[in-house]
Amino acid sequence: MENNKKTTVVVTGFGPFGEHTVNASWVAVQEFEKLGLGDDIELRTKQVPVEYQQVQKIVPALWKQHNPQFMIHVGVSGMAQTVTLEKCGHNKGYSGLDNCSFCPGTHCCVDGGPECIDSVIDMDAVCKRVRASELGVDVSVSKDAGRYLCDFIYYTSLYLSHGRSAFIHVPPLGEPYTAAELGRALQAIIREIMDLLEHSEEKITCQHQH
Repeated sequence: MENNKKTTVVVTGFGPFGEHTVNASWVAVQEFEKLGLGDDIELRTKQVPVEYQQVQKIVPALWKQHNPQFMIHVGVSGMAQTVTLEKCGHNKGYSGLDNCSFCPGTHCCVDGGPECIDSVIDMDAVCKRVRASELGVDVSVSKDAGRYLCDFIYYTSLYLSHGRSAFIHVPPLGEPYTAAELGRALQAIIREIMDLLEHSEEKITCQHQH
């Protein structure tokens, strides 16, 4: 019997915080949602508050409810001038206070968890492919998501999914990209991620068959 179940992809963005009264990450996710990934992909989006305890509730619930092929988290960086693909999440160093003036007592994401978790997605390859597509948006790669809520949500998701997550930093709106340009960039990046995952899984299946 043919399996007609759609592939599910979950994409999150953050709500307002600090000077980011309109968070470019959520605006970019909403623009991307309008574009979609085609009829055969079930796309789910969620705005996450800039609060450690909410991340610890919401991310496991999203994995459990939707069981996605992978999850993409998007955040804004005031320092970013490119759309930045983060390679890994970090477990320690969370001393910055969130919207509730809270930070984890241990400054850790997962007590006893590994120091750093890499995404199973080859971000260098994704970056190279998106750059070659002449999208009009500059894309780069980073190994430091900043030890705040962006890094915290990424590590949480990587830990729960054994690396089947990605994190994308976007610059603030208009610095230099519009909401529509950021939406198109997310679509292009997520398509490349799906393509790479599909091919790496075909390779794994093929190796298991021999």
